[in-house]
Amino acid sequence: MHAGSAPRHGQSRVVALIYRLFFRLVLRRLDAERAHDLAVTLLGRAGRVRPIRRLLRRVLAPTDPVLRVRALGLTFPSPLGVAAGMDKNADWFEGLGAIGFGFVEVGTVTAGDQDGAAKPRIERLEETAGLLNWMGFPNAGAKTIARKLAGPHETIVGVNVGKSKAIPIQEAGGDYRAAVRQLGPCADYLVLNVSSPNTPGLREMQATELLRRLVAEVRDELDDLDLRVPLLVKIGPDLSDRELDDVADAALELSLDGLIAVNSTVDRRGFVSRLIGPDDPAGLSGAPLTQRALEVLQRLRSRVGDRLPLVAVGGIQTPADALDRILAGATLVQGYSGFVYGGPLWPWRVNRTLARFARNSGASSIEDVVGADAPNGRREGHAATSGCSSPRPDAASVVAGGARRRV
Repeated sequence: MHAGSAPRHGQSRVVALIYRLFFRLVLRRLDAERAHDLAVTLLGRAGRVRPIRRLLRRVLAPTDPVLRVRALGLTFPSPLGVAAGMDKNADWFEGLGAIGFGFVEVGTVTAGDQDGAAKPRIERLEETAGLLNWMGFPNAGAKTIARKLAGPHETIVGVNVGKSKAIPIQEAGGDYRAAVRQLGPCADYLVLNVSSPNTPGLREMQATELLRRLVAEVRDELDDLDLRVPLLVKIGPDLSDRELDDVADAALELSLDGLIAVNSTVDRRGFVSRLIGPDDPAGLSGAPLTQRALEVLQRLRSRVGDRLPLVAVGGIQTPADALDRILAGATLVQGYSGFVYGGPLWPWRVNRTLARFARNSGASSIEDVVGADAPNGRREGHAATSGCSSPRPDAASVVAGGARRRV
C-alpha cells in the first residue's frame, strides 16, 4: 500500500492475533448484537473526531492508485466496501472508510423507523464462520438517516432501501418512494433491497414484473426530485438459474446501474441454531454462502458480460475470496462477516492482496482483471489476462503464505 506508515505484514499478523484473542475471550461472551454495538460506538466516535480519523486514514485507507475503480459514475479508492447491515443507521461510515473500506452501504433503511424483531436476533456460527440473522430491518427511518448523511463526507456512501414490514406488496412502490424521497439527495448510489428473507413477502419482488414496476416507481420519484443517482438492485442466492437469467435480462432492459449479489440464504440445511427453530425465518450468511454466492455471480456475468456492473457480496471471508469475485466478474466487492471474524485490519489485508495481485499481473489497475476468469474474459479496450506483461499469478499464491486461510 502507498500509505507511508501502513502496518507491515508482521505487525498486521500481531494485530490479527490480538483481535482473535480479544474475540475469543471478550466478544464471543457478548451477545452478537451487543458486540456489534460496541464496535459502532468505538469506531463511530473515532470517525467523528477529525484528528483520529485523519490518522486512521493515513495509516489504513487505500491510497494505491492501482486499487482505484471507476464505476457508477464514481471513483472508488478501493473495490472493497461494506455490505448493508453493518452500518444500519449511518453511525460509523466515516470510521469504516478510515480503516480501509472504499465505500460503505448504509441500511437497510425503511420509510419510517422500525424496531425489527425481538432480541436476540443474530447468532454467530463460529465453527463455520457463519452468521444467522432474523433482524427484520431495524433502523431509525429515512428522515433521521438522511439528516446524518447530509453535508459532505469523505467516504463514498450508498444507501440500501427496503420495504416497511407493515406495508403490503401491492403498496411497496409508494413505500420505497417515500424512503427515496428523503435519502436520494444524500446518497452516492441507491440500492433496492428486494431479497431479505426477514421481511414477509419481500423476496416476491424479485419476480421480474414486480421488479419492473418498483424500478419505474423509484425512477419516477428521482425524476420528480430532479436527481440522477445510480440505482442498483440487490438479489438473493436462492433464485433458480432461470430466475437469475430473468433478473439479469430485466436489469439490462431497465438500464439499471448494477446488480448486487447476493443477500443471505434461507437454506440452512446442516446448520443448527441455539436460538430459533429450524422453521423460523432467518438468513444465513458468511462462509457457508461462499460457494453459492460465487456461482450466482458467475451466472450473472455469463448473462450480462461487461454491460452491467456487478457487486459481489456473501461469504467473502479472505483476501483470496475477494480476488476470486473480481476475477469472476465483480466490479466491486463487499464484506460483512469476513470483517466480523477478521478484525479491524481485515480491509487493509484485502486491499494489500488486491494491489499486489494487480501489480504482479502487469495490470495498471485492479479494474483490468475484472472478469479475467469469466468465459468471455475482459472487456474490450482493457488488458486481458494473456496481454499482461508477466504471467498472471494464481489468486491463492498472492495471499501471504499462499493459503486460502481465514485472516
